[in-house]
Amino acid sequence: MELNVIICGVGGQGSVRASHILAEAAINAGDRARVGETFGAAMRGGKVSSHVRIGDVYGPLVRERSADIIVAQEPLEGLRIAQKYAAPDGVVVLNTAPVYPVDVSTGNAAYPPIDEIEEVLRGVAGKVVVVDGTRIAGEIGNPRSMNIVMLGAAYGTGLITFDRQILLDVIAGSFKPKFKDLNEQAFLTGEKAYQDAIS
Repeated sequence: MELNVIICGVGGQGSVRASHILAEAAINAGDRARVGETFGAAMRGGKVSSHVRIGDVYGPLVRERSADIIVAQEPLEGLRIAQKYAAPDGVVVLNTAPVYPVDVSTGNAAYPPIDEIEEVLRGVAGKVVVVDGTRIAGEIGNPRSMNIVMLGAAYGTGLITFDRQILLDVIAGSFKPKFKDLNEQAFLTGEKAYQDAIS
């Protein structure tokens, strides 16, 4: 078995933490896992993508056009990564809340409409599923848990085959105890949002 996942977004969204949670859970489930990260500007709002490879794998970075799951925590970053890495039958789980780069905020560039981003994504991946992770995290009461919502949505694809509780246990151990219930709710709500989106 081999599973290739990329979690991408911008600095401050928790892409790296989510990727380490997934890799640790895979190892706890008895699988081999490798993590590799690539960064843009080393600042909040800079480009971040974390590659997680599970199974009989050696190199830490996903090969081009072979990502089974791309978790796009920011739409434009999801588009950038998917155009290079999405497998033809891969799944893109798309959070729709944009984080505008500086050149857009200053009026020097335009941010493409979300529906146009979705349309291009559908041309490069087998399936694109929209999960409004930012809204869900806000409704739960912890906006910073968006990465856990999106991790739950990734689990909802059914491509991550180890037991859900293994992931929940790693999530619980990765944050302060007071966030345990909120993060579990975030994960399970993200998983359900994915299932609702495809039903």
